[in-house]
Amino acid sequence: MSISKTYSAQLSGLQTNIINIEVDLSNGLHAFAIIGLGDKAVEESRDRISAAIKNTGYTSPKQKNQKVVISLAPADIRKEGPSFDLGMALAYLSASGDIFFNPDGKIFLGELSLEGNIRKISGVLPLVNGAHKHGFKEIFIPKENAEEAALVSGIKIYPVSTLDEIISHLISKNGYKIKTQKRTKIKFDNYKFDIDFNNVHGQETAKRALEIAAAGGHNIAMYGPPGTGKTMLAKAFQTILTPLDKDEILEVTSIHSIAKILEKPFITKPPFRSPHHTSSYASLIGGGPFPKPGEVTLAHKGVLFLDEFPEFDRKVIESLRQPLEDRSVTISRARGTLSFPAHCILIASMNPCPCGYGKGNKCKCTNYDINNYKKRISGPIVDRIDIWVSVSKIEYAKLAEKSSSNESSEDIRKRVFEAQKTQKKRFLNNKIVNKKYNSEMTVSNIEKLIKLDKEVSELLAKSSETLGLSARAYHKIIKLSRTIADLDKSTNIKTNHLLEAIQYRQRDL
Repeated sequence: MSISKTYSAQLSGLQTNIINIEVDLSNGLHAFAIIGLGDKAVEESRDRISAAIKNTGYTSPKQKNQKVVISLAPADIRKEGPSFDLGMALAYLSASGDIFFNPDGKIFLGELSLEGNIRKISGVLPLVNGAHKHGFKEIFIPKENAEEAALVSGIKIYPVSTLDEIISHLISKNGYKIKTQKRTKIKFDNYKFDIDFNNVHGQETAKRALEIAAAGGHNIAMYGPPGTGKTMLAKAFQTILTPLDKDEILEVTSIHSIAKILEKPFITKPPFRSPHHTSSYASLIGGGPFPKPGEVTLAHKGVLFLDEFPEFDRKVIESLRQPLEDRSVTISRARGTLSFPAHCILIASMNPCPCGYGKGNKCKCTNYDINNYKKRISGPIVDRIDIWVSVSKIEYAKLAEKSSSNESSEDIRKRVFEAQKTQKKRFLNNKIVNKKYNSEMTVSNIEKLIKLDKEVSELLAKSSETLGLSARAYHKIIKLSRTIADLDKSTNIKTNHLLEAIQYRQRDL
């Protein structure tokens, strides 16, 4: 008999591995084996492939007295999912002599139905991008994935609906050729949301803090009694963030495609993720036997909103230390280590005490209860949150005001955009790459870019000593001051900018 070969691909985290599919046919009693560390979905491919080949008009492997061995290499990489079906079916038909084609430079991805249709798969965008980087010139994918895949340029994308269609194309049956997919043009959605900052009455201090957080990419925590608008403010926050740029669109879309939650061909708005406080460690950070991205990665380039922050499991809260500091998550398992991006803005909301009401007649908490509640948020986590702002009870007269009297999200977003332009220009002029926000500056960046005059420097030193700030908190105040100065269109950090930054480090909890 004979051997044939095709190529497919699989993701390992966000990285693409090229999978070589080899088929060997030999005489003997019927046997069909798929080797190469495949999961249950890969093992079940035998039946899908056999039925699809039969229903496409060719002789099924199960109808022949022959031994079929399909190898998925490299053999030491765990293979998951049904996306190898198409490549395996074509490799078998080539080995059996039913069709002849040159597989070089071609990648095949798709799940087969029993009747030979090709079904949609997940993670197509990073797979296509990875195939292009590995030097492949053509890729055959399910038609439903074509618009998403066509965000990648430099590789021919062939959308296919059935096994028969792709066979006709490969062997040029009656001159038939599949048309390549046109490049997908990114269309930015109308920047409209169900909520706007002009719907939020009062809370001017919180609005100002959120504007600073958006402009500089700073983490923020809001605390106050229930019903004061913390959740509403957090949801309105996404309306003052600037749209994603092209590279960010591809990155965020890839992550959501892998997680199988992509509803549109691409994402242009910063994602907003709001997991419940009962969420597990693995769901928030990522993990599992074969690590998948968690909520902190799904919020990449967007917002991670943790409502009722102290109610999250202590292990979950402490697990945020690395992503808040390094803006990535590293997950180690016996089979290997994977890193996922986690560059998001954290918004945490919490009550002043377990009952929620804090100081006052309604509060029923003892000092012991309140102290235990405070201890749920450790010092290292407090240090990693740049802004702490109190959200107090709103006066009823404020609630009666018309929304038109409040500033809109669009007005605030314009100021945020201008401040970010200033930051980008500063980084570019000093040849600092891959930096967008002030919050991303390292200690060496601060020393190079920010020069404090004597008065401001002395005030910062005195305040840091009085508040007992850590070195991390000290540098965070400088970065926060720089963002406030950028919003104020000031070249240098002034005393009023520093004082405003310092006030956000003080908690009344």
